[in-house]
Amino acid sequence: MTLLLVGLSHKTAPIDIREKIHFPETRLHDALQTLTSESTIEEGLILSTCNRIEIVTHALDATRGLDVVREFISNFHCLPKEFIHPFLYNFAQADVVRHVFRVASSLDSMVVGEPQILGQFKTAFNQASSVGTVGNTLSPLMHRAFHVA
Repeated sequence: MTLLLVGLSHKTAPIDIREKIHFPETRLHDALQTLTSESTIEEGLILSTCNRIEIVTHALDATRGLDVVREFISNFHCLPKEFIHPFLYNFAQADVVRHVFRVASSLDSMVVGEPQILGQFKTAFNQASSVGTVGNTLSPLMHRAFHVA
């Protein structure tokens, strides 16, 4: 089983691309359920802000998990893979933990030290918790990230 993160941010994608990939709060419940309905994705969380979209998952298989998440983003937004995939980055295992800690701590923000991202991460976690898409892997990770931040 593997921790995975697929995302894009102000560092990798212009605003018009970020706007097209944004997950509106009104559709987040459906997005989380769709994401975790894939057999390889055990848990999932979606952070969607004006400056970044990141999907953190616990997957049964790293390669298949990355493909599933990338396909999910394309399909959910009805955009061709070729349009968005050049802007995406991904991390696995320890690199996911390091990245989540940096983002929650606002070390990867446009304005280093701004407190808004921590609140957005907490909201994303609460939404995923209410849908039941975080469990024994992502829940401890997120709680530790909140403590680190």
